[in-house]
Amino acid sequence: MGEFSDLKVLVVEDEGVVALLIEDMLEDLGCRIAASVARLPEACAAAAGGEFDLAVLDVNLAGQPSFPVAEILRKRGIPFMFSTGYGSASLPQEYAGCPVISKPFSAEDLKQEMTVAFRARILP
Repeated sequence: MGEFSDLKVLVVEDEGVVALLIEDMLEDLGCRIAASVARLPEACAAAAGGEFDLAVLDVNLAGQPSFPVAEILRKRGIPFMFSTGYGSASLPQEYAGCPVISKPFSAEDLKQEMTVAFRARILP
């Protein structure tokens, strides 16, 4: 079906409509949604114990940064990308090289950054 067929993805997004849009785009690319969470505690728990191949992280979760989730993923060696309306300049220096998709984005933008995330494989 494609390069992302059956890829399991964790979606971390606090805006319900945006989460649904991202999930639809991922499913159109052949991915399966492993989990979709909206708050930092649930996101950290999913990142620590969930089984998935990639994560899409909203930078701002109801006023809390998602960087603790990114750190868990980094330690587990799971590729991730950030989703933000503020651009890559809003990321701390330690995440400057991470893939970032700027909201609003298209399915093609998402696919491109997913490819970057897998190539980067940000590890500890």
